[in-house]
Amino acid sequence: MKVTIIGGGGRVGACAAFALQCGGVISDIQLLDANQAAAEGEALDLLHGSALTADQRIYAGDYARAADSCLFLITAGLRRKPDESRLDLINRNVSLFLQILDGIKGAGLRQDALVLVVSNPVDILTQLAVQRLGLPWRQVLGLGTMLDTARFSSFIAAELKLAPTQVKALILGEHGDSMVPIWSSASVNGLPLAGLPACTPGMQNAVFERTKGSGAEVIKKKGGAGWAVAIAIREVIQSLALNQQRLLPVSSMQQGAYGVRGVCLSLPSVVGRGGVMDQMEINLWPKERLGLQTSAKALQETLSKVKT
Repeated sequence: MKVTIIGGGGRVGACAAFALQCGGVISDIQLLDANQAAAEGEALDLLHGSALTADQRIYAGDYARAADSCLFLITAGLRRKPDESRLDLINRNVSLFLQILDGIKGAGLRQDALVLVVSNPVDILTQLAVQRLGLPWRQVLGLGTMLDTARFSSFIAAELKLAPTQVKALILGEHGDSMVPIWSSASVNGLPLAGLPACTPGMQNAVFERTKGSGAEVIKKKGGAGWAVAIAIREVIQSLALNQQRLLPVSSMQQGAYGVRGVCLSLPSVVGRGGVMDQMEINLWPKERLGLQTSAKALQETLSKVKT
């Protein structure tokens, strides 16, 4: 599989390229960036380690060389300010994003190509990509709440002193202020977290609030996320490339699950070579279902204000 990373000269794009290189599944990694020198520098740095990782082609390119890409990973975008919500980014990022979509279409987009949007606000931009690219909705995904879910599970494990890989807990809905923690299915090694004495309502609230604010916390301390988001990106891309049919909280155009339709947000989705193979409607607590519907309304209100 050939992956073109648009924004490959930036922090997230370069970290994603490194994660994909270490994963050893992707055959071609092309870095594309408005800053050509940065893309060339990152590609060269990655190439230097290729003899110790995997037999891949890693290079800086352009839209013309992207025409045969199996997957376009879009990480380019303006950075979020410390006190700025992801949705506040929309009017600053939409114009840039539409230019990127035009570049992808102009390259001669394959009809079986996949598009994974990481740029924020990811749900809004994923919806614009669905509308502008002319691809089936299943082939256009947003990273959605993958990173939020990873943060959430990691914070739960740290708080309860458990192995992080054994904790499974989801964040669904918007990747932003109206995200919804799904405590009803949270588990550790198959056992319900709700059954642990230490998993109190106070602990749950504290962990969720830290999860919701962790993006701003990272920006304040180091300027922006990189490594964790790159691992989340790798999880999605490898599920696509290997047709793993993994159930992941990615953002896609909703088709009616939980009463949500016509807006992109994150629900449990089966991810395989064709993109979003299915959107699963698992049983949720009533307040969680309501939270998802509220999240959808918040995104629809924002969409109504988008200037395209």
